[in-house]
Amino acid sequence: MTENTAGPKGKLILRTLAMPADTNSKGDIFGGWIMSQMDIAGGIMSQEIANSRMVTVAVDSMKFIHPVLVGDVVGCYGSVVRIGNTSITLELEVWVQSVGRQEDGESRSLKVTEAAFTYVAIDKNGKKKSISNK
Repeated sequence: MTENTAGPKGKLILRTLAMPADTNSKGDIFGGWIMSQMDIAGGIMSQEIANSRMVTVAVDSMKFIHPVLVGDVVGCYGSVVRIGNTSITLELEVWVQSVGRQEDGESRSLKVTEAAFTYVAIDKNGKKKSISNK
């Protein structure tokens, strides 16, 4: 994954608002909250692709680039890296729309986090199964 300042890579999967309840003691949004939003978004995208129940099995190369602030509109974008027999790897990015990060108060888009998430298809018994939509 590379630094992309042109705009989000992939499709918008999830959009939410960073709230005060999601902050650490310094007033920034918890990294774990951002990671959970990414996992939710990746879960949605992988299930849509595989048409199957999916579980997270790995998170690779997670990079927190900028802090997320209360009031930021958080958007999670995803694109497919690889579809295997039973797994899907997605590149996920979090971008924020923020007013107040700049002196002039103008809104701007900023990539704050990126990672690769891998999901595995499972059957009703929790066992790996093949992805039929390859």
